Amino acid sequence: MEWYNPEDRPMPWKSETNPYLIWLSEIILQQTRVEQGLPYYNRFKNNYPTVKDLADAPEDEIMKLWEGLGYYSRAKNLHLSAKYIAYQLNNVFPENYKDILKLKGVGPYTASAIASFAFGKPCAVVDGNVYRILSRIFGIYDPIDTGIGKKRFEALSKELLDKENPAEYNQAILDFGAIQCKPKLPLCETCPFSNRCHAFQNHQIDLFPVKSKKIIRKTRYFNYLVLNNNNHVLIRKRAKNDIWKNLYEFPLIESNGLIPLEALFEDPDFYSFSGNNYKVVQFSKPIVQNLTHQKIISRFVELEVENIVFNKNESFKIIPRNELCNYAFSKNIDWYLKDNSLYLEIA
Repeated sequence: MEWYNPEDRPMPWKSETNPYLIWLSEIILQQTRVEQGLPYYNRFKNNYPTVKDLADAPEDEIMKLWEGLGYYSRAKNLHLSAKYIAYQLNNVFPENYKDILKLKGVGPYTASAIASFAFGKPCAVVDGNVYRILSRIFGIYDPIDTGIGKKRFEALSKELLDKENPAEYNQAILDFGAIQCKPKLPLCETCPFSNRCHAFQNHQIDLFPVKSKKIIRKTRYFNYLVLNNNNHVLIRKRAKNDIWKNLYEFPLIESNGLIPLEALFEDPDFYSFSGNNYKVVQFSKPIVQNLTHQKIISRFVELEVENIVFNKNESFKIIPRNELCNYAFSKNIDWYLKDNSLYLEIA
């Protein structure tokens, strides 16, 4: 806290005590860098200044505003929790840690942050910054992705917390991880803990925090059919419990690998969408997108069709091509729509 200076890392939510806006900022910053999340925070704050405004907003509107931020379940949970607060809690944001934790999409870190920043509750935040700082300084070799490791860090964080001023302490340790004890190239020479830091003294900076598991990334191949008819196009909302749920997409055929177009055209699902009368307008090179646990390789095939055929039992809709900008798509589709000249193989 002696090291901490709020001006070193100015952010609009730092001096905020409104629990709704603190919650909004914390949800946006889950899995997102501050620089990327800041414009989204400002957009949501301006469009939905109160939790009731957010609760009353249409889901598609919220998803469109969230577009490009990734991890879209955050937006869905944000909306569900806003409805819960507005309609079941009479617009009163819960104050204590356990009640905040009941909000969908809120975990221990976010609940602690809201409780301490908005209500001054003595709750210690434990996130990636805290794991890194404490593991380096105290030389904790317990993996942070195990139950034993998490419990040890939580106990140590509670012990170190300034119970009289938890909000400032929590903000200080978060800033310390972002500015001083960074993941790569930490500023050890000017660190106030360097003379007692286990990692620095033992030349083990890159070792901490310890993780026991390596992420295994699955590769998936998506073939999108962009069906055009009289300047209209077919899209649908993803409804299954899979990546990008509640975002829109073009008709999709998933394959086991990169398949030739001829093989795609022989797929029964292709015929069910295109019918017999179609013309290939253009198709794209593979577009690669790396997610946390999945690698998505996408290809887009634009077709001119005589009739757009689709199953009315699914969430398909035919829209004017110039209205695509009104719908929220995953980043791979957004890349293609915004600059498909980068990806085209043939015209």
